[in-house]
Amino acid sequence: MELGHVVVLAGGLSYEREVSLRSGRRVVDALRALDVPVELRDADATLLDSLSNDPPDAVLPVLHGAAGEDGAIRDVLELMGVPYVGSRPDACRVAWDKPTAKAVVRQAGLNTPASVALPKEVFHDLGASSVLDHIVRRLGLPLFVKPTRGGSALGGSVVQEATELPAAMVGCFAYGDAALVEQYISGTEVAVSVIERDGSPHALPAVEIVAAGGRYDYTARYDAGDTEFITPARLTPEAAERATHAAVTAHRALGLRDLSRTDLIIDDSGEAHFLEVNVAPGMTETSLFPRALTAASLDLGSLCKSLLANARSSTSV
Repeated sequence: MELGHVVVLAGGLSYEREVSLRSGRRVVDALRALDVPVELRDADATLLDSLSNDPPDAVLPVLHGAAGEDGAIRDVLELMGVPYVGSRPDACRVAWDKPTAKAVVRQAGLNTPASVALPKEVFHDLGASSVLDHIVRRLGLPLFVKPTRGGSALGGSVVQEATELPAAMVGCFAYGDAALVEQYISGTEVAVSVIERDGSPHALPAVEIVAAGGRYDYTARYDAGDTEFITPARLTPEAAERATHAAVTAHRALGLRDLSRTDLIIDDSGEAHFLEVNVAPGMTETSLFPRALTAASLDLGSLCKSLLANARSSTSV
């Protein structure tokens, strides 16, 4: 049975709105190329009336950042009985909170950098200088600082010297009320996307990220030409297998569904270190998930069409 009307959700009000809109437009173009009747909708005050008045067969959320990845929008879709692609709300909430996700995957046997997560109030109440001194003493240098929630590397920075840590914390708190400070692991940065086929997660080829100047920040992610992407990643067979295992293990341990992308560092010994997971991978022309699909000789539109059809049929059972 062919898909009828489907909706791609993009935009929203997070810091990643523009990236989400780019992702949404690319998915819409890919579906239209297969003659799927698709509409691009923003997550705004008109959305619920639109979904109620013209219920779609299924919805594909490509909302990045808060609401899009923290489970809230998916909770609303479930309240309305609207089928959708992707992980369910509870799993999204766990994956969205980086310290919680790290704890879950560590329990599942994965390596993840030692870290501490602290809200802004702790630094204010206990004295920022003293707290930062203890962080450096405990975790050593270098460090990586990022918000406990969020994506696209917003608010993230590498700290090579202790004197750089206060500024890194200020930059982090501009994008969130709590900071995750973790040991910086040097090595090869890779992203491993996972898709589900026949109810089982399968890893796509790892994408190696080589950012100009060694910093894969927001600009490097979304400005074409600023970063070199190598697929498959230049890993030994053993390291590639560890990366695949880590991504599939994270997907399962966190209870994710349909698709995900796990970010890893492969150290010089070939061990994989879990950094974070994304339940709504970017779909822009510079994003990692579509690159992995291409490397696996898969088509973005065909995958999205299949996932939408599965969402519709699963809800109707």
